[in-house]
Amino acid sequence: MGVGGPDVDVLGVDVGGTKVALRAEATGRPAYERTFAWPAGGDPADDLAALDAEVVALRAAWGPVGAVGVAMPAITDPDGRVLTWPGRPSWTGLDLAGALRRLFPDSPTAYADDGDLAALAEARHAGHDDLVYLGVGTGVGGGIVLAGRPVPAGASAEVGHMVVDLHGERCDCGRTGCLQAVAAGPATLRRAARERGGEVTFDQLRDGLRDQRPWAVDAVHASCAALAAAVVSLGELLAVPVAVVGGGFADGLPGFVPLVADLARHAGRPGRPAPTVRAAALGGLSSLHGALWLARHLRERPTATARKEPVR
Repeated sequence: MGVGGPDVDVLGVDVGGTKVALRAEATGRPAYERTFAWPAGGDPADDLAALDAEVVALRAAWGPVGAVGVAMPAITDPDGRVLTWPGRPSWTGLDLAGALRRLFPDSPTAYADDGDLAALAEARHAGHDDLVYLGVGTGVGGGIVLAGRPVPAGASAEVGHMVVDLHGERCDCGRTGCLQAVAAGPATLRRAARERGGEVTFDQLRDGLRDQRPWAVDAVHASCAALAAAVVSLGELLAVPVAVVGGGFADGLPGFVPLVADLARHAGRPGRPAPTVRAAALGGLSSLHGALWLARHLRERPTATARKEPVR
């Protein structure tokens, strides 16, 4: 069962910078799961054609779905047009709402920020009313839940674009020193490559970390230190007791979250300990489970128009 209530006939879609995950659920049926990589090149027409092919395959195997929730990392305007998405910069200007209407013409569809949805899914899964979530993957997403509701209201919490080093690496958003520029998967791999003196794949980084190779250990430590600094700062501002670290990159590296936890714990101060850092209970699928929750929420007041849905 997904997060947020009893199973109904719903589809969750988690859109990432390099891949997309889909999961359909319904009472009394095995779930349909599928993950695919975006085509090389980043052309929006090719991307949407690939997504359309996956939706056609899902319908052929599963049938129609009652509602669709989409977790999106892009920032959109009130009309559903992409303002910015560093992970797929060519999507800037895309009519996302219109594209979703064409993909799911017969199903109520809504989308929301992937970090907000992941935070809400983790909070409800763990039974916490107050927490922060940091998702480490192609970028660094995040969300804040206070009193059981994501904040700030009406906007996403851009945790990945907290500035942690004014003299640091340039972020793909164009600014210098964002948390994402230090701690995201690609940033960590680039740092490992500089340390090693050659290209490093994720599998090589994982193996190097397991074998305690200095180039791997140092690269990962820098990412974990930046994440720990963000956790401590969020704790000072929000007084949340728990910080959840997830995302596919963090989930795939043994010892990653415990190192963030250790660094954050030692950075606390008397009277204001750092939030307790925990690995995401939903692993790298927090946003996907949040998308399923959004679809269930949408069934309570369906509409045929794809829209950005406030996450409550």
